[in-house]
Amino acid sequence: MFKHVPNILTGIRFLLIPVIFYFALNENYILAVVFLTISGITDVLDGYIARKFNFVTDFGTLFDPLADKFTQISTLIVLVVQNIIPLWILIIVIIKELLMISGAAFLYDKKTVIGSRWYGKAATVVFYIAILVSMLNRQFNLNYTFDMYLYYIALALTLFALIMYFKTFSKVKKEAKDA
Repeated sequence: MFKHVPNILTGIRFLLIPVIFYFALNENYILAVVFLTISGITDVLDGYIARKFNFVTDFGTLFDPLADKFTQISTLIVLVVQNIIPLWILIIVIIKELLMISGAAFLYDKKTVIGSRWYGKAATVVFYIAILVSMLNRQFNLNYTFDMYLYYIALALTLFALIMYFKTFSKVKKEAKDA
C-alpha cells in the first residue's frame, strides 16, 4: 500500500486543479494560493517518497510532471483572462508543453521515459512563485511588478529545459534508430 503513496499524491494534485482554478477565477486568491501551496507540498512529498523508498514508477514519471503542467497552465489561463499577465506568456508555455508531450509520447512508444531534470523543476518552481506573487499582488491590491521578472526567468528556464530535453530526445531517437 505504502508504495502507491507517491501516485496517490499525484492523483490528489490532479483533483486540486479545478479547485485552484475555481478560486482563482472567482478572485478568491487566498484560497487559490492555499490550495496551490497544498498542491506544491504534495508534489515535493511524492517525489521525495518515490526516490527515498525507491517507489519510482513509469506512471509517476509520466503523470507527476503532467499534474504540474496542468496546474500551471490552468492557473496561467485564469491570470491571462483576468489581465494579470500577458497572453504571450501562456502561448509560449502551451507550445513548449505540446512539444514536450509529443516527444514524450514518441519515447514512451519506444518504451523510454525521460524523467524530469533540475532545469525543468527549476522552471516549474519559478513559475509557481510568480503565480503566487501575482495572486497575492491582486488580492492585496499591490502594485509591484516583481512577478513579471519572475515570469521572464521562468520562461528562460522553460526554453532552456525544452532545448535540453530535445537534445536528450534526439540522442535517444538516434540510439533507437541505430539499434
